[in-house]
Amino acid sequence: MSRRAGLFVGLSTLDIVYRVAAPPARDEKVQATSQELAAGGPVANAAVTFAALSGQPTLVTALGRHPLARHAASELARRAVTVLDATPDRDEPPALSSVYVVEATGERSVVSVNAAGADPPVPAELAGLAAAAPVLLLDGQYARLARAAATAARAAGRLVVLDAGSWKPALPDLLPLVDVAACSAAFRVPDTGSVPETVAALRDRYSLPAVVVTAGPEPVRWWHAGRTGEVPVPAVPARDTLGAGDVFHGALAWSLAQPGRRPSGDAGDAGSTGVGAPEAGRAARPDWGAGSVGATAVDAPATKARHARSAAAPETRSDTAGRPDTDRLVAAVQFGVRVAALRCATAGPRGWLDDPRLAELTAAELTAAELTAAS
Repeated sequence: MSRRAGLFVGLSTLDIVYRVAAPPARDEKVQATSQELAAGGPVANAAVTFAALSGQPTLVTALGRHPLARHAASELARRAVTVLDATPDRDEPPALSSVYVVEATGERSVVSVNAAGADPPVPAELAGLAAAAPVLLLDGQYARLARAAATAARAAGRLVVLDAGSWKPALPDLLPLVDVAACSAAFRVPDTGSVPETVAALRDRYSLPAVVVTAGPEPVRWWHAGRTGEVPVPAVPARDTLGAGDVFHGALAWSLAQPGRRPSGDAGDAGSTGVGAPEAGRAARPDWGAGSVGATAVDAPATKARHARSAAAPETRSDTAGRPDTDRLVAAVQFGVRVAALRCATAGPRGWLDDPRLAELTAAELTAAELTAAS
């Protein structure tokens, strides 16, 4: 089976990661137990994950030629990530992230300028890369790059996935081009106050076909084609949660780049989904209110992943060739939570890449994809 390709467009940083015994109190200095330097940023970490799973990622970002930017680019290259720099002549330092991770809990805190309003030019190669890659992952940080990539991917029938960690100014124009929005539980569409309201707004205002919501160790919830469900997160001792969401997004994109995967129905499998149930709602469109979120805990035994038909709103966009069906989406979420859990169980921004269980997860996923393709 050929290696899966993916395009990643958005922010790259250089992360300075400290491990500490306890968070610093107000006006306090603490001594770290260790420090590491690594490239960071949502899509950069996702691209590193994609490569670690045997994929071929290309990262379109803005770094420049400052020595700190070159350090980040060099680390990405060592991780088998091909970088297309939209600002190769930039002399200023890249965005730096100061991170501390608490030894006992794995909780992380981050300070960064992120994109800081930057809007890099669109490289001539971007449209061709977006048209060729089976999956595009965006973080919405660079408006022009994001729109150009998503427009080219949509025209070519490619799958567009959004890492929606927080609301960004580019999203009103970008969301209508997105197939799968992978949101944090803290993500809010303006004028919404809860996850159900945000999911409703994504579907009603922007015609999002699929929404996935992560909430740390809590089950990952999904909505697709009038169905809703949840995937439990494996219980692991959390040693480091830095970039866990980015790792989930990278693994999700890698799995979605392979068509036809089916979800696991074994309740004993750490990443399995319990049930896909119809949403409660009116016949004209789903009711995305508070009552629908808990619907996944009933109506079917947890030993069988199944998805019932419901009276959902009709599809409003015709360019659906690259989109996953519900089973394929759930299978990708299952795989993503397994990989993200592995990351959380290992200290350091890159130490988890050396865990032999990562290769085992990858091999199992590839075997399942081959069996599905052959069936």
